[in-house]
Amino acid sequence: MKTHTDSLSPRSIVQELDKFVIGQNNAKKSVAIALRNRWRRRLVEGAMRDEIIPNNIVMIGPTGVGKTEIARRLAKLSGAPFIKVEATKFTEVGYVGRDVESMIRDLTDLAVNSVKAEQTASVREAASHAAEERILDVLIPPVNKSGIGYKDEAPEENHATRQMFREQLRNGELDEKTIEMDLAVPQGNGVNVFGPVGLEEMGINIQDMFGNMMPKKNKKRKVKIAEARVLLEQEEAEKLVDMDAVLKDAVERVETMGIVFIDEIDKVAGNQGKSGPDVSRQGVQRDLLPIVEGSSVSTKHGVVKTDHILFIASGAFHVSKPSDLIPELQGRFPIRVELDSLTEEDFIKILTQPENALIKQYVAMLKTEGVHLTFEEDAVSEIAAIAAKVNEEVVNIGARRLHTILSTLLEDILFDTPDAIEEKNITITKELVSDRLRDIAGDQDMSKFIL
Repeated sequence: MKTHTDSLSPRSIVQELDKFVIGQNNAKKSVAIALRNRWRRRLVEGAMRDEIIPNNIVMIGPTGVGKTEIARRLAKLSGAPFIKVEATKFTEVGYVGRDVESMIRDLTDLAVNSVKAEQTASVREAASHAAEERILDVLIPPVNKSGIGYKDEAPEENHATRQMFREQLRNGELDEKTIEMDLAVPQGNGVNVFGPVGLEEMGINIQDMFGNMMPKKNKKRKVKIAEARVLLEQEEAEKLVDMDAVLKDAVERVETMGIVFIDEIDKVAGNQGKSGPDVSRQGVQRDLLPIVEGSSVSTKHGVVKTDHILFIASGAFHVSKPSDLIPELQGRFPIRVELDSLTEEDFIKILTQPENALIKQYVAMLKTEGVHLTFEEDAVSEIAAIAAKVNEEVVNIGARRLHTILSTLLEDILFDTPDAIEEKNITITKELVSDRLRDIAGDQDMSKFIL
């Protein structure tokens, strides 16, 4: 199973992460090593391969400093199945909320959909050709057993006519023509399960159980050829995709490459010996233990072993500390990385340097309506200064503060475009930023609500 990261060293992985995340070099270094170690493990021969377990990571730092973004970009870079869950989701109902094993089931579902999409893309050309033939069969019926085709054509004439219509079909000349075809009827979920724990939570798929016993229904429909082509390509692709191979590949990817990001792990940490909500929190921690350590989870796609799934946990740990987690769980996350709070200089880099920088996003959006937006260097510095000031005086939400400040700054431009905007070249200056935001940022009561 070759992946993009097979050719990436830890240094190269950090360089890739630098394109989207500013700073936090220690965290990037740790996840880069963890990712490379997975590739190294796959090359180890013999029984030793099963003995090598991933070094799970705890990221410690305030909100908005890049913890989730690092994990998300790492998964995208590696092409690995990835899911983000909040630890608090498992404490919402009674002592323990949603079944902790559901994170592995959800991860497996995502992997199956991803592999199926890859397989569908690989057979798209064949599916397109098959769909084309089915449409031509309706437009120009082929030669029958008696040797007569469309409008009593001989085989040679029939072939020539089909080729002529094929060219028209490929050129889009027949897209608006309406034809009647047998198309598969989409199957609904069929069965709803009510109760605190549904069969889906136990890894049982009712749709699959009954769907295999009932043949798929077809229904005659009148549709335009453009729509029929899309529907038929989907049908033909499903016939060509080997779902057994898809499920096998997906489960293997989850077991060897899967990444689970558990956010807000600090919210289930509590001091030992207390009663009340801590009972629920410790219950979640103890339920997490076997999953993180390595166990077999039943899913509707088969049994998934979690021994080599990489778990990355994160939390602000403002009130609690990592040492407040139960000792057994602490031991399952041996690598601890503390992320730094973002400074004014970091905000300037975040606004301008990453490939998905916020300023680049707003420029791209307004460009779609013919408005060319530019930011002067002083204006960017002023935005960063205001973000740092509000974070310090109100509450520190890290880089997320830039979203609120930019949306407030550009609110009138975004609202007036395209109806009331005559000037197509707009420059954001330091004076404009100060006039729009300084009064709000200076009034703590206003900034709490607006910024």
